[in-house]
Amino acid sequence: MSVIDTQNAAPLGAVAAFRVVTLFERAYDAFTAWRRARATVSVLADLSDQQLADIGLLRGEIPDVAATLASR
Repeated sequence: MSVIDTQNAAPLGAVAAFRVVTLFERAYDAFTAWRRARATVSVLADLSDQQLADIGLLRGEIPDVAATLASR
């Protein structure tokens, strides 16, 4: 069993630094998801309607499918 010391506060600025780092991580994750979605839309948009039908998609569903896949 480990003991956690709750009497000492975090070093000055540690919480602010953590929040800044978290902000940048979230921004980076959002940017990469946007890039993946954009690439998926580009590839799927190049397919013909018949090819899209073969994989069970309609042209109007491409943005939603791309956003869903990019967020995984």
